Amino acid sequence: MSGKIVDITNDIFQEAVVKADVPVVVDFWASWCGPCRMVAPIMEELAEEFDGKIKVSKVNVDDQGELAAQFRIMSIPTVLIFKDGQIAEKIVGARAKGEFVELIEKHL
Repeated sequence: MSGKIVDITNDIFQEAVVKADVPVVVDFWASWCGPCRMVAPIMEELAEEFDGKIKVSKVNVDDQGELAAQFRIMSIPTVLIFKDGQIAEKIVGARAKGEFVELIEKHL
């Protein structure tokens, strides 16, 4: 399916994010987080618009506390952009779609 957002768990993080052949946008979120719910539809649009150029994924911090701790996620939503297995950008808080697009395009 094109533009699909992948739910990331600790078990698949290495394969899905670190070893990815394109930049990966990782949205750290939780179901109870209002700003996270505002960012979710933006992530879906980005997954569609940049399909084939990036991967968009989500990490539920309540279910994947180990990953949240590993990347020192203190506030959500936090969006990390990984390129070549490394963190290239970190965005904390809800932002306008244009800001996400600008940061993604910087790493294509």
